[in-house]
Amino acid sequence: MAQNENLAQLSKAGVAVWLDDLSRDRIRSGNLQQLVDEHSVVGVTTNPSIFAAAISGSKSYDDQLHALAVRNVSVEEALRTITAADVRDACDLLAPVAAAAPGDGRVSLEVAPGLAHETDATAAEAAHLWWLVDRENLFIKIPATVEGLPAITSTIAKGISVNVTLIFSLERYRAVMEAYIAGLEQRLAEDPDASFDGIASVASFFVSRVDSEIDKRLDAAGADPSLKGKAGVANAQLAYQAYEEVFSSDRWKALEAKGAKPQRPLWASTGVKNPDYSDTLYLSELIAPGTVNTMPEKTMLAYADHGQPGTPVQSAYADAEKVMQAVADAGVDLDDVFQLLEQEGVQKFIDAWDELTGSVQEQLQDKA
Repeated sequence: MAQNENLAQLSKAGVAVWLDDLSRDRIRSGNLQQLVDEHSVVGVTTNPSIFAAAISGSKSYDDQLHALAVRNVSVEEALRTITAADVRDACDLLAPVAAAAPGDGRVSLEVAPGLAHETDATAAEAAHLWWLVDRENLFIKIPATVEGLPAITSTIAKGISVNVTLIFSLERYRAVMEAYIAGLEQRLAEDPDASFDGIASVASFFVSRVDSEIDKRLDAAGADPSLKGKAGVANAQLAYQAYEEVFSSDRWKALEAKGAKPQRPLWASTGVKNPDYSDTLYLSELIAPGTVNTMPEKTMLAYADHGQPGTPVQSAYADAEKVMQAVADAGVDLDDVFQLLEQEGVQKFIDAWDELTGSVQEQLQDKA
């Protein structure tokens, strides 16, 4: 079937369209396949909030929950069995996409967010989830905390593909790229004949949450209102500049010559939270080659209906620097913003995970 023209043009500009949502109903109804066929979708991301909504709001999980309940499995095992099944099915659905474009056709599954500050436990769970889903077009999501960075390196070294999540600052983004490259180098150091075939990574740089927090602080400081709604895009644009620098270095080229693929920037949190802003803001203004934009279905359909490309990222670096400097000059402590957003991001996922665990526990009891 014909692809939506607006989203097809976005794809042609180098932006891979991924859906930030997954449920068993979406898979079984044919909706996910329809989005692949008609809306250029070539990947899927998930998080604990998405699974909590999917499982609590559907009867599609009842049979599996009953089977798990009568086996008297723990809630943790049940939760992982259920989510892994959905991710595996989505991986199978997207397998033809992955075969045609190995960096895409990917589905992400996150390590338990409570492990965000535990390096060894994160790496161990990443390996377990990789084994559990058992699909080459899987991404294991690992948060970009200080403790998560060495887990990213060791996971990549094992040949496990990683989606690094919860990146807010340029400083941390550079550390994430370093962790990825170090993982590839470690793989070669351990086995000079090791292959990079199938190993991929994306770095999820969050956008709308940056605007939400900075806008609030700009208001509190009585700053120029014209600065509002600009920092999220500017911060991401400068992240792409850093990406170009790192993945054009001689160090990278040595790995690329052996078959390594760049870690692509992924624009996350791209649903607009302020209704005063264009509902396609974080798609239109973040168009650049070799990127991914994972978006809620609502945002995707908005761009399909009326989205238009904005200023190319690569021509916006100077203006982006001016925006971030103006925000800092207005009294916004950017380091504090990014630290707070990371802390809140981890906690939000922990809260969603706890909600998901509680929901699954109740349903296991009901179906025993």
